Amino acid sequence: MQENIQTAIQRALDESPERKFVESVEISFTLRDVDLKNPANRIQEEVRLPSGRGKPVKISMFAGGEMATKAKAAGIDVIDPATIEDLGGNKQLARKVANKNDFFLAEIPHMGTVGRFLGVVLGPRGKMPRPVPPNVDPGMIATGLKDTSIVRSRDRVTFHTAFGSREQGVDDLTANAVAIWDRVMSKLERGPSNIRSCYIKTSMGPSIKVEVVE
Repeated sequence: MQENIQTAIQRALDESPERKFVESVEISFTLRDVDLKNPANRIQEEVRLPSGRGKPVKISMFAGGEMATKAKAAGIDVIDPATIEDLGGNKQLARKVANKNDFFLAEIPHMGTVGRFLGVVLGPRGKMPRPVPPNVDPGMIATGLKDTSIVRSRDRVTFHTAFGSREQGVDDLTANAVAIWDRVMSKLERGPSNIRSCYIKTSMGPSIKVEVVE
């Protein structure tokens, strides 16, 4: 499969003109013969990309006091926990904050508040914050997330995720895509036989079909 994935990546890059911004490169899957109404069959994976994401990752944290200081020192944007309720009451602003961040962190005492007021916005986007215990440096968690891609099907047979940027070389992108492919296959009862189709594309480029070997 690695050769087929690499061929599709090369075509996706060749057939997409250069843009004025750094495009992500994405892989999409369409499943077959998988009952996604059963939550146990859904794909929900965090994959560490061997070659990194190829572009900066935006992370914010709900924190105060000493933890907020640590987060700022690590380059993490801090959201004052006192503003969570107001943010939840302004759905347009909440969506804007959700969309501009790739990941969220939160001190454990604030997790419930975030869920109560922002869960309706963050939950469907797969961006509920990761809890940070008091004795853990948020910078260490952020460092790991900067190389992480979330693969999430929910109850949809077709789903996609970014696995790098077009500034990376084909070999690096292939390593990342194969890591995601292998993880998804490990979660399917019949592996590639549960894949109806797989495509690779840049953010604004054409979709290139990956020849799936069962």
